[in-house]
Amino acid sequence: MAKASNKSSTKNEGKLKRLQAAPLVTPTDLKPAATRDISASMNAILADVFALYIKTKNFHWHMSGPHFRDYHLLLDEQATQLFEMTDPIAERVRKLGGSTVRSVGHIARTQRILDNDANYVQPLDMLAELREDNKTLATSLREVHNVCDEHRDIATASLIEVWIDETERRTWFLFEASRSGDSTGH
Repeated sequence: MAKASNKSSTKNEGKLKRLQAAPLVTPTDLKPAATRDISASMNAILADVFALYIKTKNFHWHMSGPHFRDYHLLLDEQATQLFEMTDPIAERVRKLGGSTVRSVGHIARTQRILDNDANYVQPLDMLAELREDNKTLATSLREVHNVCDEHRDIATASLIEVWIDETERRTWFLFEASRSGDSTGH
């Protein structure tokens, strides 16, 4: 009996070593093309969300002027919301069997939201830039939703729907906060 147990133990150790050396492939019922397409699309979203998070924090830290407190708090709230998106995005990619962005460099190579390294940006220009970036993110999220629909990935699509709503809310708040009070909006 001890021989059979040792043989089984050795076999399990070999299997465990092979699994540890294998790539990070999570089992899924989705086709490999779905994993490839959705993971790539979601990684681009992840990079954009990180880029928008950093830009929002940058503007939060460098806000000035008579509406400082209101804008400062608004941007902090929006940055928190963006950061809270990152883990669910990355975990969804992993659940599908994909891998996620691995570094700041990887984010920089993948992001489509442009950085702003200017020493000074007018407060209303900050709000306008973030508003446009959020509109761009909403468009990208809709495009990824279409990819999910093509591959019948309902779970990712449902998450994206919530993020679209949150992104539209950020866009709305940025628009309303920057209005001059006249009927034309600016």
